[in-house]
Amino acid sequence: MILTVTLNTALDLTYRVPRLLPHTSHRVTRVLERPGGKGLNVARVLAALGHETVVTGFAGGTTGETVRRLLSECAPADGTLGDQLLEITGATRRTVAVVDAGTGDTTQLNEAGPHVSPHEWAAFGERYARLLDDASAVALCGSLPPGVPVGAYAHLVREARARRVPVLLDTSGEPLRRGIAARPDVVKPNAAELAALTGSTDPLRAAQDARRRGAHAVAASLGTDGMLALTPQGTWRAAPPKPLPGNPTGAGDAAVAGLLSALAEGLPWPDRLTRAVALATAAVRAPAAGEYDPVLYEESLPRVRVTAL
Repeated sequence: MILTVTLNTALDLTYRVPRLLPHTSHRVTRVLERPGGKGLNVARVLAALGHETVVTGFAGGTTGETVRRLLSECAPADGTLGDQLLEITGATRRTVAVVDAGTGDTTQLNEAGPHVSPHEWAAFGERYARLLDDASAVALCGSLPPGVPVGAYAHLVREARARRVPVLLDTSGEPLRRGIAARPDVVKPNAAELAALTGSTDPLRAAQDARRRGAHAVAASLGTDGMLALTPQGTWRAAPPKPLPGNPTGAGDAAVAGLLSALAEGLPWPDRLTRAVALATAAVRAPAAGEYDPVLYEESLPRVRVTAL
């Protein structure tokens, strides 16, 4: 079983408008509601790939109830997606993505999230420890809600490593800075997050710095340029097929699902990168984060170019 952790779950709302213009009213042509938060998006892609996956984190209030209902409704019929979210008093946040149909550009609005009490954080720790006993890999994803210690991911990384469960960390800012010092097996920043962590805008140099800070491997998303991976086994650059118009919001989460699923299957790093980049490409053409175009995914797999550096 692959475990994904989303401490700041969300109800994702996607509004599609013919054209997005500031200081004007807009007629929304399509509205999508999806269970959101990076780890939930990762889990939905993993389940669609056929991997048994369990989600955990926090959900609260009527928004949290909606998130859990939508998660159940979009889960595969074979039961590969399990819900172990912990109910809390505060209301789960909402995120709003406004998609300009003319350009394909997306404007994202993210709420901060509910306050998590010390008692709720302690209860989550107990649940996380139990779930690790059956996990083959774990992904720690996204921002931290108010009340959760800034060093939370560092603690969760150490818990996973103590049980010899491979752990991937996908966050930013101070939680990433502290989490990486706990020596996660993989960190998956994007180029901006990597630059903020290391102070270097050169992806290769920044990834080398991130490994020195504690990460065993760094898989950096480079947007339309693909991915860069520095690992104990070697360094590779993975280039996608030509860039496609669409919604890039869930591309990074799809890439995490690709890395995790290939890790769980014991595939070498070049194959992990191929799957991650192909899924990220296919996710851009999906209507919302946590989904991908399966036909485009299969078409993209043989077209991803992985080069050893």
